[in-house]
Amino acid sequence: MKFNWGHGIALFYIVFATMMIVFVVKSTFHDHSLVVENYYEEDLNYQQHYEKLANSKQLENDVTIKHDPGLENITLRFPKEKGNIAGTIYFYRPSDKTKDFEVKINLDQNFEQFLPVSELSPGLWKLKVDWQAGGKPFYKEKTLVL
Repeated sequence: MKFNWGHGIALFYIVFATMMIVFVVKSTFHDHSLVVENYYEEDLNYQQHYEKLANSKQLENDVTIKHDPGLENITLRFPKEKGNIAGTIYFYRPSDKTKDFEVKINLDQNFEQFLPVSELSPGLWKLKVDWQAGGKPFYKEKTLVL
């Protein structure tokens, strides 16, 4: 039996159909959910987020976020001149929303907060600090690789 152009076309269609079936089956196992549950609500509230960013840019001393692998913790240092500080620290994992969590800001006398990273899984994390002081909201975000 000779291999002619008819066999080539048939082979092409068989390989193409097989690949399409493989892609469809693989796509059913992928999580297609949005990164944030309330995506549209977050989009509508972007103006408030923009104002927090603008307030943060006006600060002389902004929040500093440092990851110290030797001590296995994250240190957040807030500006002392702002006085009473309240807010939330969000740990956001872009690859897996089930690992996201938040921590309330609880500063010591040096306006610092230490967060252990021993329970966090290795990989990319985004630290989102949403805080208020002096009647103004502020926001700081930093990407960390643990």
